[in-house]
Amino acid sequence: MATLSLQQLTLSHFRSHRRAKLSCDARPVAIFGPNGSGKTNLIEAVSLFSPGRGLRRAGPDDLTRRPEAIGWKLSAVLDAPSGTHELETGAEAGQSRTLRVDGKTSPQVALGQVTRVLWLVPSMDRLWIEGAEGRRRFLDRATLSFVPTHAEATLRYEKAMRERNRLLKDMVRDAHWYLALEDHMAQAAAEITENRELTIQALSAGQQKGDSTFPKSTLALTNAGLANAGVDVGGWKEVFAEGRMKDLGAGRTLSGPHRADLDAVFAAKGMAAKDCSTGEQKALLISLILANARKVGKAFGAPPILLLDEVAAHLDEGRRAALYDEICGLGAQAWMTGTEQALFDSLGQRGQYIEVCEQDGESQIKQVD
Repeated sequence: MATLSLQQLTLSHFRSHRRAKLSCDARPVAIFGPNGSGKTNLIEAVSLFSPGRGLRRAGPDDLTRRPEAIGWKLSAVLDAPSGTHELETGAEAGQSRTLRVDGKTSPQVALGQVTRVLWLVPSMDRLWIEGAEGRRRFLDRATLSFVPTHAEATLRYEKAMRERNRLLKDMVRDAHWYLALEDHMAQAAAEITENRELTIQALSAGQQKGDSTFPKSTLALTNAGLANAGVDVGGWKEVFAEGRMKDLGAGRTLSGPHRADLDAVFAAKGMAAKDCSTGEQKALLISLILANARKVGKAFGAPPILLLDEVAAHLDEGRRAALYDEICGLGAQAWMTGTEQALFDSLGQRGQYIEVCEQDGESQIKQVD
């Protein structure tokens, strides 16, 4: 199988990094250093070479180094199944983010044609016990790794829904005002739901591949209690039409893929993920990320780049070793952070190491042999 990896990464005035340049190979990358030194900023930079707003979902102005605030730029050389690509993204102060792929100005969705990036960050540790929004976002990130056009369907749906919500807030009751909008919403909703269902099937299949130390889960998509809204456009049209009076009372659309949720059950125990221990919930997340990576590797022709922020901190030595074994078995370039190099001892020579520290308010990096 081919590899997918960043060979070079350059940061300019990005977060805590005034300027940094890294040269890498396809092995896992272990980044270590004190809290607050800028480790997560490095993997956030990598996440911006995938469609979307990156692992922190930050706006362009939030990414620039302070106090200069003159804008920021990231550039990378990507080794992918489709060849070697030069990527560049950034934003001038007060301006929107731009992207260039192989020297050509490109839309964000173009990144989905050349790369795949998955991540697991500490804020996701509460995924199973907090609101459905985080689980939808997790599922949609996984869906994007299989169907890069999923983001376009989501944007179409949200645009039409905003227009429908405006009519609802204005208490417009004439059905003719809603029909065209609900048609657009139903078409996008059907596509979104189908994409999500296919992704759940892929994640379930990915968990069955090979021996893993991490537990398997049983997954299901729920659509706010709607039994009749599957992948059918007509079904979604009925949902929106029949819910119109209730939606008028609320002033917003109450049913649709924007209300969907991802249910997970710890398969071996038959226990809902939300009721599992903190360690079990973390293990289930890691299992899903690995399953996602397995299936993407087969579909894309190379395993995705993995971004695992502080992933080792809550795992015992046995689980850490098992995780590194699975990453290396996948052949994935995983960017992992931790507070000390010892957390990556069981990775050994299979990885490459970067030390990060802070000096005079600026992140400093050193590649360690």
